[in-house]
Amino acid sequence: MPKKIIIYTTNTCSYCGMVERYLDSKSLKYEIVNLEQHPERQAEALQISGSLTVPITVVTQQDDSQQVVVGYNLTQLAPAVT
Repeated sequence: MPKKIIIYTTNTCSYCGMVERYLDSKSLKYEIVNLEQHPERQAEALQISGSLTVPITVVTQQDDSQQVVVGYNLTQLAPAVT
């Protein structure tokens, strides 16, 4: 089970909602960072992912390793959160 999940989003991102619904269906807790409400965190999102394409989902495991999933990509997201 992941230690922490952060989703970087924007107000108009429909894929962001899809990631949230997927995580909700798995009863996983997550933090949302809306980059429009917190533009100061855009550099953080870019550094983590190499992209400003949202959603950016950062899954931190119990051993503090991280997996970064850009976009709505269940092929990468599903194994990262199990």
